[in-house]
Amino acid sequence: MTTATKTTSIETRHVLSEDERQIEQAVLAGIHQLFSNPTGNQRETYDTMIAGTPIADGATLEAVDRDGVSGWWVRPAGAPADRAILFLHGGGYMLGSAKAYRGLASQVAVRAGVAAFVADYPLAPEQVFPAASEAAAAVRRWLGSQGQGISQVALVGDSAGGGLALSVLGDTATNSPAIASIAVFSPWLDLAMTGASVTSPDVHDPIFIQPEMLGGPAAAYLAGADPKDGRASPLYAVPEVLPPLLIQVGSDEILLDDARRYAHAAADKGGEVQLDIFEGLHHVFQGATRDLPAARRALDAVAAFLNRHWA
Repeated sequence: MTTATKTTSIETRHVLSEDERQIEQAVLAGIHQLFSNPTGNQRETYDTMIAGTPIADGATLEAVDRDGVSGWWVRPAGAPADRAILFLHGGGYMLGSAKAYRGLASQVAVRAGVAAFVADYPLAPEQVFPAASEAAAAVRRWLGSQGQGISQVALVGDSAGGGLALSVLGDTATNSPAIASIAVFSPWLDLAMTGASVTSPDVHDPIFIQPEMLGGPAAAYLAGADPKDGRASPLYAVPEVLPPLLIQVGSDEILLDDARRYAHAAADKGGEVQLDIFEGLHHVFQGATRDLPAARRALDAVAAFLNRHWA
């Protein structure tokens, strides 16, 4: 079990039990083993890791490739027709695919009882900024044009996908479907990488052992663009009015301060913000639902948060 301790008006710390700390070490060992002995190229290895999250029982899958939109529907039985989750995947803007992320999306969708669309988007270095953020905004608009009665969406994303989810708030081309809420896991919100947790010698991130592991992808995606452009780094473009926002992040991540700074900036503007910091857990630990009870509890909390905020 974890113990939750409120530390500020928006931050909650979740302390891991010793048993779960041992499970976490085994999960990390498996990740490191996979990348030390890859069975394919970097994209294939990353997808193998992500696809380790099982498809939730009761979810049906449907591939989509039309109208310039590619991805997968993940539908729980009895999902309502008027709402959907738009899931934007991580991978540093260079890795990841909707197909690999079907398991993690299904774990959210089934818990919430709401269909999720997992979107593909252009990856660097083949396609660079602002291709990914433009594609994310376009998928939201596409969902509202499908004639299925989708009037509201919840945005969910991990890492770079968390940044994309928050970048969608800057799209002024449409306000339909309405954004009911946003939940992001370990979001990458500052490609200028100015957060104290990025450079602090006291932060020992078990995934991004060196900040350069993110610096390279940032440079490849930006391709010379301003890293403080809000479409790439939503930290620099926090809107005056936000939907309810849930951020989950591990205490040892170099991206901890991205989460903290955005959460506090959003709260200062009067938004409803919940920042959950999980002691001793790794970047996007939520994917480890097969082994880690804390991952399952975190996703339970995400589903409850989303369901509290549908119109």
